[in-house]
Amino acid sequence: MAIEVKRVYSPPSKDDGYRILVERLWPRGVSKERAQIDLWLKEAGASPSLRTWFGHQPEKWAEFRNRYFDEIRQRPDVVKILKEIIQAKGTVTFVFAARDEVHNNAVALKEFLEEENMS
Repeated sequence: MAIEVKRVYSPPSKDDGYRILVERLWPRGVSKERAQIDLWLKEAGASPSLRTWFGHQPEKWAEFRNRYFDEIRQRPDVVKILKEIIQAKGTVTFVFAARDEVHNNAVALKEFLEEENMS
């Protein structure tokens, strides 16, 4: 199992494997052809209220992760879909739009799934 994360504005690569957009909104200025997304799983994105609260402020990262993990636990169907795809495809890349490549919901989702597999 390999989960990668990558900005939608970075060029797609064969190494990305199965590309899943984990954003509620389609990224600005990116065509579907350029994005080369295999699945757009809107429900994997943070809720609009959580995104607004976070505002991509790194000092809120720990609390964002906690709140996002709580949200994603309330969506067992999304977690199940992701686990099945990861199992079937091997390499999966969570694609995101945020400028911050360290503090975003794709990174948090990867951490959530990796922690779930450990327990």
